[in-house]
Amino acid sequence: MRPEPSPYAERVLDLVERIPPGKVMSYGDVAEYLGEGGPRQVGSVLSIWGGGVPWWRVIRTDGTPPPGHESECLRRWREEGTPVKGARAQMSRARWDGTPL
Repeated sequence: MRPEPSPYAERVLDLVERIPPGKVMSYGDVAEYLGEGGPRQVGSVLSIWGGGVPWWRVIRTDGTPPPGHESECLRRWREEGTPVKGARAQMSRARWDGTPL
């Protein structure tokens, strides 16, 4: 049985839920936006509790999906119109900074 999410995990999950379709944030972007934790902590939160949020919108800084989830991410990115080049999100066009669109 999974433990309940910590207050930090809840903040991560809330932010990930707000990333608009077609946009992405890196793990580090999420941590920086929240002003706490780091990329590894964000990844841990998503690996444990991220199934109910659009986890495919949180990726590596180089635009690559989480390891093992490449085909699912690419499929969802295509559905949402995320700017992609090859198997990577185009961070210069797809990165969301947390401001309302």
